[in-house]
Amino acid sequence: MTTLEHADIRRILPHRHPVLLVDRALEIEPGARIVTTKAVTGSEPCYAGLDEDLPTAAYAYPVSLLVESFGQSGAVLWLHSAALKDEPVEGTLIFGSARDVTITGSAYPGDVLRHVVEIDRIIGDNAFMRGETWVGDVRIATLGSVLAVVRDGLASDGS
Repeated sequence: MTTLEHADIRRILPHRHPVLLVDRALEIEPGARIVTTKAVTGSEPCYAGLDEDLPTAAYAYPVSLLVESFGQSGAVLWLHSAALKDEPVEGTLIFGSARDVTITGSAYPGDVLRHVVEIDRIIGDNAFMRGETWVGDVRIATLGSVLAVVRDGLASDGS
């Protein structure tokens, strides 16, 4: 089973700080499954400017970033798997949609998210994935269906 370090992930994804939300791939089964981590820290941009007297609940990692981190994990699996088959994915990678998302817990600064993402199928330039996100031994999210797509670059006028 393959692992990927942060430098490897930077070579795979076009994202950079502060929007690169995957730190490491602990396990990767090309074309099938990936387990990634993302450390949540108090120095994340989402915590900037919060009042000092807020309760702990105010520091819950935003669900939108949790879902984005999950999606980036799926993108690492898809792009890495395609590269191994010498079939690189060309174009702009876009998070299409997430359905059947159930949030059952939260992550806070100091926690490590562990995403388990499985590819259900790839049809042309569309990848369908599902999985779960964990903090320690507690599942905090289930994503029933995530769609990622690749599209040709857009013209500068957005057309």
